[in-house]
Amino acid sequence: MSTCEHAARLPSPEPAARTPEGCEECLRDGTRWVHLRLCLDCGHVGCCDSSPRRHASAHAAGDEHPVIRSFEPGEDWRWCYVDEQIV
Repeated sequence: MSTCEHAARLPSPEPAARTPEGCEECLRDGTRWVHLRLCLDCGHVGCCDSSPRRHASAHAAGDEHPVIRSFEPGEDWRWCYVDEQIV
């Protein structure tokens, strides 16, 4: 497995979730999500790609913030959208 340079450049400490109660855009628009993801660059909380609106990956592409982590209780994995790998 190759090393993800994006994960190596993340801020420390991890940013706080901007909307810990749910997906930022879904809350604003009154839509639903399946699972949540936290942007490790800025703290944006977005919904996963199994959700109808896919706000986490849209944020990653639009804001060039490629590394997220699961924002689900009991999960601690991280993913880089650019490198398409667990980091």
